Amino acid sequence: MALVPYVENPLPALSKLHNSSARFHFANRDLQLAQDWRKLGVAAVVWDAAVVMCMYLELGKVDLKEKRVIELGAGTGLVGIVAALLGARVTITDREPALDFLSANVKANLPPDCQLQGSVVVSELSWGEGLERYPAGGFDLVLGADIVYLEDTFTPLLDTLEHLCSDASVVLLACKIRYKRDTDFLGMLKGRFTVQEVHYDKQRDIHVYKSWKLVPPKRDL
Repeated sequence: MALVPYVENPLPALSKLHNSSARFHFANRDLQLAQDWRKLGVAAVVWDAAVVMCMYLELGKVDLKEKRVIELGAGTGLVGIVAALLGARVTITDREPALDFLSANVKANLPPDCQLQGSVVVSELSWGEGLERYPAGGFDLVLGADIVYLEDTFTPLLDTLEHLCSDASVVLLACKIRYKRDTDFLGMLKGRFTVQEVHYDKQRDIHVYKSWKLVPPKRDL
């Protein structure tokens, strides 16, 4: 996750990002996520990619019950919260400046038993740094919504995905394909993972990609 400073944007289509909260209904619960664009920029608003990711998770095409899940660049925490409500054991991560804000959203939107049982943890993670604090190959599912937008983060992000994933892990990324750099990232991802588009939300122009580690070919002895 990269914290980007607040810049006032007068476009009507972006006015919802300046609201102090955003409301949703997922996993049979009403959710209210605080937003704070002025303080944390892109890290503190709910983007369409997160909404589409939650909609995809609700389709039930990914088994979440008791699965070890980690969300990268969580921002407001919507995706991780919904994954937890759907039965996953979730580690919700972002960079240190966003953690208090993220933790407050998690606390406000998850039932106390979810938090007390340790099925949800909020944790600091800067991609490519301190990865030894997270078990290598320790997660069944890695989630990321609209986290592909800064070229400088692409290699650390890929290194992080490789560290977190075992050969059996799945990565789900939801994103817009806005610029050449976005397709460049997909090319880089395909160098390390098998990549398949599994969902497209035409209304919001959001793609969901499923990825898993490339399996090296067996050598004849």
